[in-house]
Amino acid sequence: MFKRPSGRLAAALVAATVAGLMVLRPAAAETAALKIGLAASANNKAIEAVLDRARAQGLDVKLVEFTDWNAPNVALAEGAVDVNFYQHIPFLEAAKKGNGYDFVPVGIGFISVSGIYSKRIKDLAELKDGATVTISNDPTNLGRALLLLRDAKLIKLRDGADYRATLSDIVGNPKRLKVVPLEAQQVVRSIDDADIAVTFPSFLRLVGVDPNGALLYEKPQKIWAIRFVTRPQQQADERIQRFIQIYQDAPETKAVLKGLYGDLVSFGWEQ
Repeated sequence: MFKRPSGRLAAALVAATVAGLMVLRPAAAETAALKIGLAASANNKAIEAVLDRARAQGLDVKLVEFTDWNAPNVALAEGAVDVNFYQHIPFLEAAKKGNGYDFVPVGIGFISVSGIYSKRIKDLAELKDGATVTISNDPTNLGRALLLLRDAKLIKLRDGADYRATLSDIVGNPKRLKVVPLEAQQVVRSIDDADIAVTFPSFLRLVGVDPNGALLYEKPQKIWAIRFVTRPQQQADERIQRFIQIYQDAPETKAVLKGLYGDLVSFGWEQ
């Protein structure tokens, strides 16, 4: 029997349902369906593309998509989904530390690079003093954005800074940039107002912006691969392992992601 979600999850599920974001597929038996939690993203088109293939192999899957960036982990913790697929290892580790989650990664997905985007300038050399920069506000993607701004020589970070860097680690800001952290999915919506934004191709696709027009891209690293994540008691769940294999092997997966992002995406299971 499906457990009624409580607290934050109940609110998130209501919001998802009202927005038409809950994707349900026909099920032979409710208890047998594998429920996968997702964050709203164009990336989800790839996972949707393999559902028929999974069904043909006797595996029924339900996708539940959330607009709240933390809701897929809340859903997993409360048992409303069996596995989620939206976060990389640094994000997972931060979520475990901050919320006490007992989660484990059980499969690897694709790797997408972030970039610096702008509708106001064509080259970073054109960036004016006091310009506004929007970046993600979650702990790991904030640090990831700061590293890219450092690589662009727009800021200087303290020695030894990594993806866990915060605004307090900025030790040099020659252009006196105004760095504004926002919810990850809102950064792309700020692109009309900010001078530059550090964001991801998947979010850009959602608002109809070409992800191939970045002023600078980060270098792809396996640490940023999106992972299938579940609870320890379900890491041996045959349904999860079967679906991961289907997702990785299906030609639709690569075709959809390459169609969306071209050379901006790579595949962690091949590295």
